[in-house]
Amino acid sequence: MSVTVNHTGITVHDLDRSEAMFRDLFGFESFSRASRDPDIIARVTGVPGATVEIIYMRNGTTNIELLCYATPNDRKDYRPRPCDLGSLHIAVNVEDMDSAMERALAWPMEVVGEMVRIDKGPNTGSRIVYMRNPEDGLIVEMIEKRPQA
Repeated sequence: MSVTVNHTGITVHDLDRSEAMFRDLFGFESFSRASRDPDIIARVTGVPGATVEIIYMRNGTTNIELLCYATPNDRKDYRPRPCDLGSLHIAVNVEDMDSAMERALAWPMEVVGEMVRIDKGPNTGSRIVYMRNPEDGLIVEMIEKRPQA
């Protein structure tokens, strides 16, 4: 049986702002935007009364799904630390970390910890930093690959 990743879904507060952030900062392109049938969404999510508008975006072969729920009214703002169960992040490769950081901070995004150079694994030698979008709490890891010798 062949299994491949279709997309990663991210629930956001403001669909237009999140679309612009992923487009302007990280090079994603939108390829679908539409509201969904509330009955189907309630059935698939197990949340009665859920209404949602969704944008699909692509960067290379990576697809993300931005979901903006209008209801139910008791939605919660969940901001786990990177170490908390259920936490997730998206990682993007950047060519120039200093320029990418400057643009992200102006967006504004916030630095979660500090920029470091990785000492082990597939990104050994690369500089990385965790940034948080303060509006949604989403963590984006930026990775500047080490120069090839």
